[in-house]
Amino acid sequence: QEIINSIEEVYFSNDSFDIVKYELEKLPPVLSLQELEEYRDKLKQQQAAVSKKVADLILEKQPAYAKELERVTSLQTGLQLAAVICTNGRRHLNTAKEGFTQASLGLLANQRKRQLLIGLLKSLRTIKTLQRTDVRLSEMLEEEDYPGAIQLCLECQKAASTFKHYSCIRSGGIEQLDVALSKICKNFDISHYTKVQQAYRLLGKTQTAMDQLHMHFTQAIHNTVFQVVLGYVELCAGNTDTKFQKLQYKDLCTHITSDSYIPCLADLCKALWEVMLSYYRTMQWHETHDRDEGAPPTPDGSNAVGAEETNFDRSYVKKKLEHGLSRIWQDVQLKVKTYLLGTDLSNFKYDDFIFVLDIISRLMQVGEEFCGSKSEVLQESIRKQSVNYFKNYHRTRLEELRMFLENETWELCPVKASFSILQLHEFKFMEQSRSPSVSPSKQPASAISTTVTLFEQYCNGGNPFEIQANNKDEETEDVLASNGYESDEQEKSAYQEYDSDSDVPEELKRDYVDEQTGDVPVKSISRETLKSRKRSDYSLNKVNAPILTNTTLNVIRLVGKYMQMMNILKPIAFDVIHFMSQLFDYYLYAVYTFFGRNDTFELTGLGLSSSRLRTTLNRIQESLIDLEVSADSTVTLTAVEERKEKVPSLHLSHLVVLTSGNTLYGLAERVVATESLVFLAEQFEFLQPHLDTVMPAAKKPFLQQFYSQTVSTASELRKPIYWIVAAKAIDYEQMLLLMANVKWDVKEIMSQHNIYVDSLLKEFEQFNRRLNEVSKRVRIPLPVSNILWEHCIRLANRTLVEGYANVKKCSNEGRALMQLDFQQFLMKLEKLTDIRPIPDKEFVETYIKAYYLTENDMERWIKEHREYSTKQLTNLVNVCLGSHINKKARQKLLAAIDDIDRPKR
Repeated sequence: QEIINSIEEVYFSNDSFDIVKYELEKLPPVLSLQELEEYRDKLKQQQAAVSKKVADLILEKQPAYAKELERVTSLQTGLQLAAVICTNGRRHLNTAKEGFTQASLGLLANQRKRQLLIGLLKSLRTIKTLQRTDVRLSEMLEEEDYPGAIQLCLECQKAASTFKHYSCIRSGGIEQLDVALSKICKNFDISHYTKVQQAYRLLGKTQTAMDQLHMHFTQAIHNTVFQVVLGYVELCAGNTDTKFQKLQYKDLCTHITSDSYIPCLADLCKALWEVMLSYYRTMQWHETHDRDEGAPPTPDGSNAVGAEETNFDRSYVKKKLEHGLSRIWQDVQLKVKTYLLGTDLSNFKYDDFIFVLDIISRLMQVGEEFCGSKSEVLQESIRKQSVNYFKNYHRTRLEELRMFLENETWELCPVKASFSILQLHEFKFMEQSRSPSVSPSKQPASAISTTVTLFEQYCNGGNPFEIQANNKDEETEDVLASNGYESDEQEKSAYQEYDSDSDVPEELKRDYVDEQTGDVPVKSISRETLKSRKRSDYSLNKVNAPILTNTTLNVIRLVGKYMQMMNILKPIAFDVIHFMSQLFDYYLYAVYTFFGRNDTFELTGLGLSSSRLRTTLNRIQESLIDLEVSADSTVTLTAVEERKEKVPSLHLSHLVVLTSGNTLYGLAERVVATESLVFLAEQFEFLQPHLDTVMPAAKKPFLQQFYSQTVSTASELRKPIYWIVAAKAIDYEQMLLLMANVKWDVKEIMSQHNIYVDSLLKEFEQFNRRLNEVSKRVRIPLPVSNILWEHCIRLANRTLVEGYANVKKCSNEGRALMQLDFQQFLMKLEKLTDIRPIPDKEFVETYIKAYYLTENDMERWIKEHREYSTKQLTNLVNVCLGSHINKKARQKLLAAIDDIDRPKR
């Protein structure tokens, strides 16, 4: 036991302990044989002790081991016996199962299955009957007899409810109804819709039907626009690439080419119109139906609940439909807006752009009638594009107008006497705006207010967006005359009437009245004078065709185009009218620059141009004319942006000669230019009510000022323009020289007038002949010939006074001779012209009579007659009174003249 106890603890550890390794590691660094042998003997002793102890323990447990082994053998024998018993039992059980249990339970199971199958067969027979009904139902649905189908369905419903657990029974009747309902969105059919509504009512799903209908309409709008645009995109792409079908609608719109833009827009609007018309007709159907149906009879109290329910359904449907109007219009607007903004319109031709605006305008009109909407989405989406487009367009048109004006030879453009601007295709829209298919907001104030809406007009067929395409082709005009006359007969009769001594024909009276319209009358002319009129009327062409040039016609056409755009797009009305006024301003300024600007005559102080006309011309020059490119004057440098808005000043075509006396210094051209301006002003006056209706209230003062300050001054240009002709047509200088050679200090009363009177009258006769020559080229309207004669006579009379003021010596007999000369001049002149009274007649007579005044009367006379020049008044004092008044009195009168002259300076 001691030896065992001396064994190291580590030897009693687990089996994996490596004894050899342990003992070897324990060896000291320096090995000693003796020590090793001693240590080995010790280990051997320990091993012998352990072996002995183990042997003792085995011997001690031997009896218990033998006893246990015997028990195990006994258990094994018992188990073998149990196995044999189990095997025998199983064999006997198997025999019993086969012989008895299996057969009996199989019979029971088959019996149960048989009973179930009998029940199923019964159900199948019923289902077969229902199926035959289903065939009939399908036939009825194909015939679109929805109410009949639903009735039949309800009869079968009770039977079917028993078998609703079979999947074949849950049929798709509702799905077919839904499909039928969706067809309404694009092509409304009253009988079809009536059947669908009756069917839904039988199902008790009126409200559901309404919700579904709105969903279908929204879907229809989306599908319609997508299909239309997709069709055009694929057509233009030239291949059936499916990549386009996967694009969003917004991206699809950017693939539309400019060529297909308008047809696609028209088709888009046509398709959307169909959808909106269907909705409108749906609403109409419900209104009519509700009105006709009224309250159903109630034989017993039970129906009262049903009636209440029906009324609730009706009010629900009504509200739903009314609410749907704005929703559907909003969808339409957004779809069209997306399309509009998908393409840049700035490079479009004018007609194409107008066509786009016209379609959108009509669409906005549809929107207004559809749900009272002002279509802000559409208006905003096209307003900005329009302003930009129009600014560029106007800039180009002004440049074109400058080119036209600088190349214009001011020849008469032969138009028919019946010419009206409404015959030009640019103004066709004004006739349309009077037609019933236009909303009240578009109609002029004078139009009758009984309008038919587009929905009423096209309810039973047609499409408001088809008209536009047709109108585009109707551009035939018949405004030009074949020659200056309507026919050869009239030409012939015109000359005959001119030569004969008969009374003036009706046309002449009309000419006078027409021409005077809108102009300030030159002088009041009596009826008697008018009746006897032959000489002063140079309008040989009795047919009163308006006087205008190709450029005038171009300006009028431009005005028509501008008005078209303004009419369609009222938000930019002010910009358009402002640009229109610039066209008129430029034309007026051109006529003035070419024919009326003559500084030497402006200084005569004859009131040739009113302050209003001068103000207008200055305004145009400052706001519209870029003078930096012209040599006339120098202006301080303006901003580049401002200069963009301006146009260069103009230069008259070198083909127009204004210096030849034979043509009366270009009178024909001057008449054509001036009278075409007057005609243009008359057209603007005619358009004023129309412009006034579209002009925003805040900007109306601009329009009124334009008419009162600019348009009305057109006829005032006649005076300065024809003055230049009058000043050159008669040789007034020659007359002054002839008058200077006359002796006025004669001692006896003369009976013969002086030669300068005959010379002057010859000049007037030559002037009359030249006027006749010019009138063969161009009709000279009465106010023009009157102004020309008035100017010439006025200048002649002023020259007479100037001649008398140059006299150094004069006797009383000389003064009588002056009166004799003047009376002779008047008498002969009255045979040449019909103007009464003779202009400035008093101017000469008063001056001659002043020779007879005394000193005191003369002082008062000088103060009262400020129309005479200082030289003329001084001559009166020196020559007339000089002989019989003293020096002091003369100085006093000269001082009075100087006082009058001082304010003038």
